[in-house]
Amino acid sequence: MAQENKENFSKLLDESLLSFTKKEGQIVRGKVLFIKNDNVVVDVGLKSEGRIPLREFFSPGEERNIKPGDEYDVLLEKLENKDGEAMLSREKARKEESWINLEKCLEKKEQITGVITGRVKGGFTVDINGAVAFLPGSQVDLRPITDISPLINKPQPMIILKMDKFRGNIVVSRRAILEESREADRSKLLSDISEGAKLSGIVKNITDYGVFVDLGGLDGLLHVTDLSWERINHPTEMLKVGDEINVVVIKYDQENKRISLGMKQLTKDPWENIQKEYSIGKKIKAKISNIADYGSFVELKKGVEGLIHVSEMSWTNKNAHPSTFMKIGDELEVKVLEVDMDKRRISLGLKQCSENPWEKFNNENKTGDIIEGTVKNITEFGIFVELPYELNGMVHLSDIDWELSGEVAIKNYKIDQKLKIKILEIDVEKERIALGIKQLVASKNRNDELVGKVVTSIIKEINEDEIKVLFDDNKDGFIKRIRLAKLKSEQKTSRFAIEEKIDAKVVSLNKKKKMYELSVKELEIQEEKDALKQYGSSSSGASLGDILGAALEEGKSSKGASENTTKEKK
Repeated sequence: MAQENKENFSKLLDESLLSFTKKEGQIVRGKVLFIKNDNVVVDVGLKSEGRIPLREFFSPGEERNIKPGDEYDVLLEKLENKDGEAMLSREKARKEESWINLEKCLEKKEQITGVITGRVKGGFTVDINGAVAFLPGSQVDLRPITDISPLINKPQPMIILKMDKFRGNIVVSRRAILEESREADRSKLLSDISEGAKLSGIVKNITDYGVFVDLGGLDGLLHVTDLSWERINHPTEMLKVGDEINVVVIKYDQENKRISLGMKQLTKDPWENIQKEYSIGKKIKAKISNIADYGSFVELKKGVEGLIHVSEMSWTNKNAHPSTFMKIGDELEVKVLEVDMDKRRISLGLKQCSENPWEKFNNENKTGDIIEGTVKNITEFGIFVELPYELNGMVHLSDIDWELSGEVAIKNYKIDQKLKIKILEIDVEKERIALGIKQLVASKNRNDELVGKVVTSIIKEINEDEIKVLFDDNKDGFIKRIRLAKLKSEQKTSRFAIEEKIDAKVVSLNKKKKMYELSVKELEIQEEKDALKQYGSSSSGASLGDILGAALEEGKSSKGASENTTKEKK
């Protein structure tokens, strides 16, 4: 018994002496006894074991392969807690180990392995075998990236930029590693690259105008127009960041080290032999793929679209929106009008697949026929009349009344009024029908050959209400103030001077005065009518300003050409 007590005392003494060799705050070696409820029970040679959370043994992304008998360095935080157990920490021991190793890596400028664990202000937290480091946002990649999720919880090579153990600060960079690798790859790539070369790369960034592709040391731009032969609104319709793709070098700017890439060039151009497939005049079935304000797109085949311009949708309704005639998905018969290989455009027509109402009207009517119509619109330069087959004809101001001015005569008409009119001209090509009202009756001055003639006269007398002129050497005439100009602001006799020459139109013979009445206003209206006839349209929405502007521009061009010809002759 005495011997047994002696042995127990000796054992307790040994344990006591052992405990004195282990101090709180020391890193000691511990052995794993067992794992229970996500806690690892570790023996460090004290009277009692310690419990350490299982998560402290592993960095994010590491495989958890701990088993009984494994030995680890742990930090002895307390010899005993209130439960008589040793308080141990594997995490703090790892941090201490990491700091020692990291200081060596910093000194030697060696790479370390870190795991991005989360986001903080200005950057990200990184676990380096238990030590927590800071990765600035600018040091994550070679260029800013919007989505870092592919890098989270995955081991990444990094270097230490700086560290302060006293403050517990470690700053690391992933970008520096990428730059080193990129420079080596860049040199090799630049030595091998050439236009037409086929390469593989990874999508690094996506913008509205294209995709930046990492070719391994050098970035290239894949423009949105070179993604596919089909129309692409945004690159994200085809690609996402991180995709590995095959590309071809379209252009290489060696001086600026800029590379333009293409994807569609790796496949056959669908526009090859397109002129044979879609010859001009051919009628085809096509499906509406998109509708814009100016027209509708149709898919002819994969990578090839045609456009039905709004002006080619209807013979008569030219101001309507394309959605009036069709919707996306509709399959329609269209006619090929033009194939432009240089601009890769195919112009199609919808109206050309139906009977031309202008031709039909021309076949059933002729100049001089008297027909009925309905007033559809009244404008500054005439009356638009609705005719059969949804066509419109126009009665110009000068063709309303023989005696009254157009501005006065037009006030006698209203919308939806039924009237008889005379066909003055049918122009199928320009889609225009000229009509007249005054031609239904004979003019009182019709037998006078001077009436309707444009003459150059000389001013002989000026008073407040009219000016008197002489034309054709011996013919007396007068121009009333209201007929001096179309614009009211210019109807002033004070604008003119004696012996000044003035062009005007003979409108009637005033038998009472035994003088011819002339009109500058009627001449201006006649000139407008001529301009409308040459440049205008029968559309009720026509703008007189646009029509006259076109005529004016043509006049300028003709004048310029004439002057140049004269100079050449000289």
